[in-house]
Amino acid sequence: MNGPSAGARNRWILVVAFAIGMAWVEAASVYYLRMTVDRLQPYQANPLPMRGILEQVELIREAATLVMLLTVGALAGSTWRTRLGYTAIAFGVWDIFYYAFLKAIYGWPSSLLDWDVLFLLPLPWWGPVLAPMIIAALMIVWGTLVSQFASSDFDVTSTLWPVSWLGITLALYVFMADSLRAVGEGLDATRTILPQSFNWPVFAVALTLMAAPVAQIASRCLSRGRLWIDAAP
Repeated sequence: MNGPSAGARNRWILVVAFAIGMAWVEAASVYYLRMTVDRLQPYQANPLPMRGILEQVELIREAATLVMLLTVGALAGSTWRTRLGYTAIAFGVWDIFYYAFLKAIYGWPSSLLDWDVLFLLPLPWWGPVLAPMIIAALMIVWGTLVSQFASSDFDVTSTLWPVSWLGITLALYVFMADSLRAVGEGLDATRTILPQSFNWPVFAVALTLMAAPVAQIASRCLSRGRLWIDAAP
């Protein structure tokens, strides 16, 4: 296994730089919004009480964030494999630096166990800050392996991917469990629900399942590296 090309390294750096810049814009926007609605501490029932068109604007802003991350991945990669890899890198870096910048702007979160409303689409996601940051780190590792070290004939469609998707589904359930239980009372009820505990055991299972193909890719990359070294004159 040869190391990443200069072009691949440069694209990795540019994607990371974009994600860091985007994280500051996102953190600043969220700070302005929380100031506007007097919710600097998000762990409150109805953490973002929307007024007028503000609700639609915020939901579209969240969707636009995903479009931006997908777009930078599509521009940086040359195959579906590397496009997904760069998108994962951008998402992970953006998410981690988003919290780092919120900490710099107004001192929140005070710890990695502080609760946050992570997303509003399709229902509110809740969880301690540490949980999405762990997933973000895993995305960076996977994206880096795929975009920098996985050759064009590298098999990333192993039988472990269904296992990973099961992990993703479990993680989404953990984040939205309280909102899902409140759906029967109407969408407004999902906005006012305030989770009391986070299901760390199920999240740990979900994380293990999500990490399975990442570990497989890393193992294969290391194996190819050893073979290349042994074959070198």
